[in-house]
Amino acid sequence: MTKDLLEYRKDFPLLEKEALAYLDNAATSQKPQCVLDAVMKYYQEDNANPMRGLYDLSVRATKVYEEARRKTAKYLNASRPEEIVFTRNASESLNLIAYSYGLDFIKEGDEILVGITEHHSNLLPWRMVAEKTGAKVKYIECQEDGSISEDYFKSLLSEKTKLVALTHLSNVIGRQYPVKRFIELAHQVGAVFVLDICQSMAHIKIDIQDLDADFAAFSGHKMFAPMGIGGLYGKYELLDKMSPFLRGGEMIETVTLEGQTYAEVPHKFEAGTVNAGGARGLSAAIDYIEKVGMENIAKREEELTRRALEGLKDYPYIKILGAKEAENHHGIISFAVEGVHPHDIAEILSHDGIAIRAGHHCAQPLLSHLGVRSSARASISFYNTEEEVDKFVKSVKSLRGKMGYDQ
Repeated sequence: MTKDLLEYRKDFPLLEKEALAYLDNAATSQKPQCVLDAVMKYYQEDNANPMRGLYDLSVRATKVYEEARRKTAKYLNASRPEEIVFTRNASESLNLIAYSYGLDFIKEGDEILVGITEHHSNLLPWRMVAEKTGAKVKYIECQEDGSISEDYFKSLLSEKTKLVALTHLSNVIGRQYPVKRFIELAHQVGAVFVLDICQSMAHIKIDIQDLDADFAAFSGHKMFAPMGIGGLYGKYELLDKMSPFLRGGEMIETVTLEGQTYAEVPHKFEAGTVNAGGARGLSAAIDYIEKVGMENIAKREEELTRRALEGLKDYPYIKILGAKEAENHHGIISFAVEGVHPHDIAEILSHDGIAIRAGHHCAQPLLSHLGVRSSARASISFYNTEEEVDKFVKSVKSLRGKMGYDQ
């Protein structure tokens, strides 16, 4: 690990205290001290219900919350802060789109294209829309290496296509998709494009205006921010014509016994007391990513991924899902070991002081498409070390022997 990045590792209290090689970063990242401090500072110094009081403390709380919105908009290069709606997580963001846009603007006979690559959170809401409207879901399949060709994608589009839902970066195989071109093609047939940027937010610089996505969903906890804060990006003109997802406090202008008028975008989508402390933590996480530098993060993660893949390539009993090249994994290595169940892999590695994920990773259609029911998944962040990667490789190579096989 380079000296500068080794210094950054010290920013993460849990990594300093736990004798653990934490390789489950695609599930959630660890939190740097500055993020923890920012959340605590909010509750110690600025805690009040935002947007509901004229006294100084409430005004400060509102300022903290709206500053986080502005910072998130700038991080994604949204055209205006109002295009960022804060939610609990990406699942809520995607359901918001499905209920507030999908049910109102997708009709019987329309087609929805969904990647077979998707996390269930970007698949199940579109099935719901299809079931309730009479639309049809069509699946965008991928090759064995996870790739999706432009010609194939284009062949699925038609005048019936009204919405495309696809991940920017797969949470299972780490493949990044050429979404800018796919979005352009979708727009040519009049479809809106819903982008899942959960995995890419902390690993790839995103310019949402350049991509021209109509909607994008993310969770803060995968990018060093607290759990319970996420967001939805939506083009303002789309958000403006959508009905609210949740109804209640704060998302209205007026309520009478005869009816109601809703607040303007984005507040009409943020019903109830908001997570201002989480938003402050997200703001601090963005500052932290920019301090480290996205190019440094990406470079480091590719180096560590390459080291892991090189260490495993001559092990005859392992199957790596997705591409062979490290640059097409973005720190995510899903794998199977002949004769060893993924849950046993995770348990044995846990005894060796290594944290990985095992199961279907909320992406069962993709795993079935790739010919496995479940897999083990190691996911690397820039704060991991060569020693941790080598420890992981050594433990994986010992699995079959520990299970009683000759090797």
